[in-house]
Amino acid sequence: MPISTLYLLDSKGKAIISRDYRGDTSPECLENFVSYISDAQEADLKPIFEKDGVSYIFIKHNDIFVLAVVTRPSSDATVILSFLYKLIEVLREYFTEVVEESIRNNFVIIYELLDEMLNFGYPQVTEAALLKKYITQKSHHLSKARVRVPKEVMDRVSWRPEDVSYSKNEVYLDVVEKVNLLVSASGAILHSEIFGQILVRCLLSGMPELRLGLNDRIQLENHGNKQTNGIEDPQAIEIEDVKFHRCVRFSKIGNDRTISFIPPDGSFELMSYRLSTNVRPIIWIETVIDAHAHSRIDYLVKLKSQFRSKSMAHNVIIDIPVPSNADSPTFKSTIGTVCYRPEKNVVTWSIKMLLGGNEYMMRAHLGLSFESEVQGINSSINVKFEIPYYSISGLQVKFLRILEKSGYPAFPWVRYITKNGDYQIRIA
Repeated sequence: MPISTLYLLDSKGKAIISRDYRGDTSPECLENFVSYISDAQEADLKPIFEKDGVSYIFIKHNDIFVLAVVTRPSSDATVILSFLYKLIEVLREYFTEVVEESIRNNFVIIYELLDEMLNFGYPQVTEAALLKKYITQKSHHLSKARVRVPKEVMDRVSWRPEDVSYSKNEVYLDVVEKVNLLVSASGAILHSEIFGQILVRCLLSGMPELRLGLNDRIQLENHGNKQTNGIEDPQAIEIEDVKFHRCVRFSKIGNDRTISFIPPDGSFELMSYRLSTNVRPIIWIETVIDAHAHSRIDYLVKLKSQFRSKSMAHNVIIDIPVPSNADSPTFKSTIGTVCYRPEKNVVTWSIKMLLGGNEYMMRAHLGLSFESEVQGINSSINVKFEIPYYSISGLQVKFLRILEKSGYPAFPWVRYITKNGDYQIRIA
């Protein structure tokens, strides 16, 4: 997994900063990378490629490239790629905007950061809050005698300082789920999945331990199983691609779906997951199109809100594709507002609040230019929405307990949000 050499390059591949950690690369490596980015179109660039037994792993951020050259074939490329993104995140904490100019103006600090973040090519301290304690923008040259390494760097809880204090102790937890859906023109579901995140904003003093309990129907892939007392639960919801923040104690995750962790201070993603399941469309669109040659095109759009009647979707936006030669639009709808956006060749139906369990209609009449009957019509309706206090997967938080040795009062807050992801309904 070690990085042999790390480069920060300008947009043309010229080195601004480089650090050789293992002494096993040659100048030809940089020449190979420059040839690669010069010969390929930007859209065709792949973040990982190999040449002559050497791996090149890179990301592009604004006008710079961050390149890791790796000579060992057993290296885990995903870990190195994650480190490069973490490096950009740390630099952004120091300089706000990570561009060529800020790199050149702060090269001393960047070298100090690279020396702390990588040890002989192996990632180590990557938390900006800890690095800022002993690498400051005011001091470009640090003496070892003056450097006091924070205890958190050596402690097993390296992601959280010990001296955090708040006058009011609160923790906010958001369960955010995005629905990806593709429906054919005949109404068949071609693809559906749910991508979820549990986001935490922690404003707690001291070194608290949090215990999060999920509902019994949830089965964590690789951490639980579908059976209870040897009998498979037919109502179990098995979530896939589960990823936890490193603060989670994996040994504590058992059949009770309890997640134990000491949280970082501030905002972070505790967990992400995916469900590959047949999702019932929560907003359903039916469209009837009546095209008249060299004259006009008429749309009848029916909307059904197929979520529970006690819930309400906010900021619903439905983009209906229309011909590029459409003009003179007129609209009539039973809810919301409708406008024609010729720059995108769509009619946009906007609904600020949409109550569940209802049906609404919209009619659109557009003239057609004499040049042709129908030109450049897209094939899919795109839907955007946000439904607060609603979990489409069925995941529910049973409890969120806060344990801290001082026993201070704390207030946990939990909310659910379901949003659109890539939500498309084809009409042709």
